[in-house]
Amino acid sequence: MSPMSLTVIVSLLTLSLFTTPTTPAVDSFVYGGCSQFKYTPGSPYESNVNSLLTSLVNSATFTTYNNFTIKSSSSPDILYGLFQCRGDLTAGPCASCVARAVSQLGTICLDAAGGAVQLDGCLVKYDNATFLGVEDKTEVLKKCGPSIGYGSDALTRRDAVLDFLGASDGSYKPYRVGGSGDFSAVAQCVQDLSASECQDCLSEAIGRLKTECPAAAWGDMYLGKCYVRFFASGSRSHGGNGNNNDDEIEKTLAILVGLIAGVALLIVFLSFLRKVCEKGKGGK
Repeated sequence: MSPMSLTVIVSLLTLSLFTTPTTPAVDSFVYGGCSQFKYTPGSPYESNVNSLLTSLVNSATFTTYNNFTIKSSSSPDILYGLFQCRGDLTAGPCASCVARAVSQLGTICLDAAGGAVQLDGCLVKYDNATFLGVEDKTEVLKKCGPSIGYGSDALTRRDAVLDFLGASDGSYKPYRVGGSGDFSAVAQCVQDLSASECQDCLSEAIGRLKTECPAAAWGDMYLGKCYVRFFASGSRSHGGNGNNNDDEIEKTLAILVGLIAGVALLIVFLSFLRKVCEKGKGGK
């Protein structure tokens, strides 16, 4: 590799490190999963996957939920997919989140016949096995914060908030928020579920949170088609994942790598100048 080409690469690395904005909470990674089956690159199935994911990204610019079915002349190539954004997001942040999730799918689930990525603000999923309208209470992710030793009053308030989210007034509410004192909570169903299926999924998630995160400062319970999250004041923010320290470490590392890249750029540049000067002297 010539000194000039190396200089260009180092310069681009430095530029990317200092111009990439900090990832907002809405784009924070929660979980991802991929089918064990792979499709053949260049096959009709790959074309269907690309078409589906493009449709999801385009649709997210004007709605916060949609699903698609890509039909094919051969049944194995039929593809199903959906996206959903958090209920408090508007079109702009929703579209950005879906685009981010799709890009991560391309990395995490390379050539996979099916895959799903859940970010803090959105879910994207596709598969060749139909899952649209199918209830799924499989536990996908559980996270419990540190125990804070609730008193009976605090535990009662926490449970009251969770019970409020799980209550039904007969209307279909896929996105729900609630709070009582120093406790807040949020819940959401994937909108391909019926009202009764959504209610059933949320009741299951709430029951598991109470049992598995009994005295935690915060807790997350993600099932296949819904999630419930709660947190005490000061333990986390609404959109966060409790990783503020990790975020600071990542920022510091990015700065250090940027400085190293800058020094490397200077060394390469000086080396290049020295060689140019030596050639100039030798030609005299």
